[in-house]
Amino acid sequence: MQLIDTHTHLDGFAARGELPAVLARAAEAGVEQMIAIGTAADDWGVYRELAREYGHQVKYSVGLHPCSVDANWAEAVGQIEDFWVGSGPKPVALGECGLDRFHLPKDDSAKAAEILGWQRAAFRVQLDLARRLGCPLVVHSRGAFQECVELIDGSGVAWERVIFHCFTEGAAEMAELTKRGGFGSFTGVLTYKSAENVRAAARAQGLQRLMLETDAPFLTPMPHRGKPNEPALMRHTAEYAAGIFGVELEEIAAVSTRNARAFFGL
Repeated sequence: MQLIDTHTHLDGFAARGELPAVLARAAEAGVEQMIAIGTAADDWGVYRELAREYGHQVKYSVGLHPCSVDANWAEAVGQIEDFWVGSGPKPVALGECGLDRFHLPKDDSAKAAEILGWQRAAFRVQLDLARRLGCPLVVHSRGAFQECVELIDGSGVAWERVIFHCFTEGAAEMAELTKRGGFGSFTGVLTYKSAENVRAAARAQGLQRLMLETDAPFLTPMPHRGKPNEPALMRHTAEYAAGIFGVELEEIAAVSTRNARAFFGL
């Protein structure tokens, strides 16, 4: 059985010297590959080196997360394309990028509006870059689903190359993606008792389009919720998904791995 964690953050593990053990546990759990997702200029180079060092097991993406956007966003975004044309392993996707209203300042509406304006501008530029590169696009959307969809609609990006990671909307929003050809991927939230809307979205997308992720070190699946997440724990999400779709774990692994390989060109 083989699984692919399509969205994880490895920089913290690497900084603490924990990454070899994390990768070993992942392999033991059947997680054969993972994509380290770029969020800001200070992790892009780290992930390129990890992809170089760990070859088959670690791939990476480059993108400016909306929560990393500030007044200097254009300088950071201007460095992204270099990772496709420079030396070393190339990214398998652009992202994560998008919009995040949840983390905007709650007590300063003017500042919140300014930051959201930066986020929109940074997202538009990254959408244009993804269109020109023809690469997969990893979207972060929190409290801004419809606006993200509208911006992608207007960007010229091919929807079949778009994935909304950590999908936590419902079946109606998933229908908006699938009718366009886009994807949603699912984290350990799928296993949470309160997340029936997420399970409904997974069913609406259908087994044959399923992709899974950890978003480690966040969103640890049951029964380990409350502890730090890591790629090895994606097996629990896969087991839970097998129950949702009424199939064996091996089928979940085969389908989600096939989809991840096809989407990211692994």
